[in-house]
Amino acid sequence: MIRVLLCDDHALIRRGMRDTLIDAGDIEVVGEVGDYGSLREALRTGPRPDVLLLDINLPGRSGLDVLHVLKDEADAPRTLVVSMYPEEQYAIRSLRAGAFGYVNKGGDPAELVQAVRMVAQGRKYVTPEIAQMLVENLTAPQPEQAHHKLSDRELQTLVMIASGRRLSDIAEELLLSPKTVSVYRARVLEKLGLSNNSELTVYAIRQGLVQG
Repeated sequence: MIRVLLCDDHALIRRGMRDTLIDAGDIEVVGEVGDYGSLREALRTGPRPDVLLLDINLPGRSGLDVLHVLKDEADAPRTLVVSMYPEEQYAIRSLRAGAFGYVNKGGDPAELVQAVRMVAQGRKYVTPEIAQMLVENLTAPQPEQAHHKLSDRELQTLVMIASGRRLSDIAEELLLSPKTVSVYRARVLEKLGLSNNSELTVYAIRQGLVQG
């Protein structure tokens, strides 16, 4: 049996993933957590998972932050990122941070099962879209877009602001102070050469980071 640990802050999403994986017959869900602190506790005291299913958006610490931490741990489980964000936003960042694969939450449930099985074998799982992105980056590097220079947390802040979230809401969800979120916002505006949230939103829509 493949042992899987789920890390997503939405209980309904976890339930859907758990039901999908259990129905596969060869996968066992050994735990469910909703934030980084609970994840660390589960890894320390619970059954050791073969595969960790990790969301990008987590309270207090993003999934990308978690990937960077786990990358330096010799006994860390192989991680498969399962996110609502399209591949062009976070897939390459996730793979560079140490993920073994990236699956969109809106995809076919059978794809999730296939990805878990492949990652459990120590193999990378990439969709044809991600594979094409990797090939294009290798064979014909494009001029770096401005948002590629953002840190993981700055990109997360950009996407959330462009999605209409208030700074106070972002601070509450990420377990940060409003002042800290304001600093991230200021850095984003400076790096992108923008002046306000309206320009930031237009930029994000044009770059396909959020839906218009």
